[in-house]
Order: sequence, then C-alpha cells, then structure tokens
Amino acid sequence: MEEILVDIQIEPLDEGGYLATSNSLPGLIAQGRTVAETMEIAQDVARKLIESYLEHGDPLPPKLAEGLRRKRRRTALKIPVGVAMDATTR
Repeated sequence: MEEILVDIQIEPLDEGGYLATSNSLPGLIAQGRTVAETMEIAQDVARKLIESYLEHGDPLPPKLAEGLRRKRRRTALKIPVGVAMDATTR
C-alpha cells in the first residue's frame, strides 16, 4: 500500500466543531466535533477521493502527484537521538 501525504487545514467553526479542507486535494471537506475526529474523517474522505481518481483513470491533482514523485527519491536525514550515557562509555 502506497502512502500519500495530503496537506489539510483545520479551522474551528463558530457554531462549534471543526472543518478540514485541503489545497492539495480539491473536494476534501470534513467536519467533526473535535480536531481528532475531524482529522479521522478527513483521512477517510481523502482516501475515497484518491481511490476514485485511480479507479476512473483520472490524473491526481498536481500537488499530490508531485508529492508522490518526490517520495520515490531517496532522502538522507540526520536526526538527533538522545541517549543516556555515563562517564565510562565516553
């Protein structure tokens, strides 16, 4: 299974709850009572939208397609890792 990263924006609604939309996946609109619920619904909506693109042979929106192309390249990162060390291991 391939993973695609989708940018979403979540904003609070005046009447309560939250709304999620995406600039990279037009048509993604999700609403929930909490941020967590909204994110979960947005993930399901995104999955269904992307599956629909693929099933119908439609090209993915440009920002998603670009993200997939970048993801397939190897990336080297350096990350800090905290390790407890005593004086005898130095």
